Amino acid sequence: MFKITRRGALQGAAGLLAMPALVERANAQSAFDWKQAKGERLEVSLTSSPRSAILIQNQKEFEELTGIRVGAEHIPEQQHRQKFAIEFSTGKPSFDVVGISLHVNKRQVGRAKWCADLRPYLNDASLTAPDFDFADFSQGAVAYSTQADGRMDTLPEFGDPWIMYYNKDLLAAKNIAVPKTFDELYTAAKALNDPSKQVYGFVGRGLRNANVVLWTSFLLGTQQRDTIDANMKLITDTPDAVWAAEMYQKMMRECAPPGSIGFNWNECQTSFMQGRAAFWIDGPGFAAPLEDPKRSRVAGKTGYAVAPAGPANHHGALFGNGFGISEASAPARKKAAWLYLQWASGKANQLRYLSSGAGAPARQSAFRNEEAIRNSTFPAQYFSTLGEALRIARPGLPEIVPVTEFRDTIGAGLTNMIGGADPATELRKATEAFRPVLEQSEKAS
Repeated sequence: MFKITRRGALQGAAGLLAMPALVERANAQSAFDWKQAKGERLEVSLTSSPRSAILIQNQKEFEELTGIRVGAEHIPEQQHRQKFAIEFSTGKPSFDVVGISLHVNKRQVGRAKWCADLRPYLNDASLTAPDFDFADFSQGAVAYSTQADGRMDTLPEFGDPWIMYYNKDLLAAKNIAVPKTFDELYTAAKALNDPSKQVYGFVGRGLRNANVVLWTSFLLGTQQRDTIDANMKLITDTPDAVWAAEMYQKMMRECAPPGSIGFNWNECQTSFMQGRAAFWIDGPGFAAPLEDPKRSRVAGKTGYAVAPAGPANHHGALFGNGFGISEASAPARKKAAWLYLQWASGKANQLRYLSSGAGAPARQSAFRNEEAIRNSTFPAQYFSTLGEALRIARPGLPEIVPVTEFRDTIGAGLTNMIGGADPATELRKATEAFRPVLEQSEKAS
């Protein structure tokens, strides 16, 4: 995945007030024409996230640099996926640039060829700034943005390696060490679970669909690791899959707050932020509110660690986004869109992502910016954990078209397990229900 030196990862990110000046200076040092699409207007459709907020807050920087006007929207994740799929299918999408959740929509977008292949733009010196530095993107991020046929139809935005958050005070009060394995996590969570004080050992996603990625986090620690085999056959009711489901069930039934059967990441974040959970496994982009003393009871008391190891392997779940250019856009707008992609995924914005706790950028240079990391409000442990998490990360969802149906079907079984249903039985039922869906999808390939 990402190559990160320990020294660079241990130090952090910020120094952002100078970003516009840095962009201008870089432009002044090259003969590249950032104004070649001046007067165009772009429509940009993004998923609501801390990263999208950063881009929208700073888009005037791009407009002044290029003379291109930008109309940007950011929409909640589920609605955004539905919206862009519907609009693409009409052949006349309202946007020129779109943010794509690669862990959900990569194969769908690639099969339909909704987004333009970006390789010709990259290879055109008149369209790509000499200081864009494509080699700065990690090999893993580029691979995630590349389709099986070799088309690179998105530009990497960020990698989202799941990590483990923990409450330092709760662990210290009972002299409990940070767990290194899932078995140790269960033991520690049980020891810290105290419903009489509204303190729980663990909080995690229980909501149907959202919960699947926590189960796959456990599965990544087994010999199997995957939910689809090399022949695109479903393997979700094997002994390893059942072990992961049993671990999920124990953590959620015995160590989690009441009502967690309906928890997505935001409810988990709130519970942890209120000091009511000792451990939480989820994406790194949710850290910022935890470190805000005006909002969080665990500001300065939150610890960060890589996901624990399983019985056979040590991996953390990886998710990620990329920026695509609509194939249906007019050539002049595609040119403007490519300029936007270079700015949006440039070093300045990638560093903003890292320094603000918005997740792990796709560029390696952000992790090496020692001055920015040193001045960050985030602890050094946060950055070192991201570096280590990226090193052991593997995709947390299969690269198939019906990802949503997969998450819905398996997720229903996991939700039933929180209610007490037998894990092996639920996985067998879910596997039988989803197998024909996957087979039909593969026939259409």
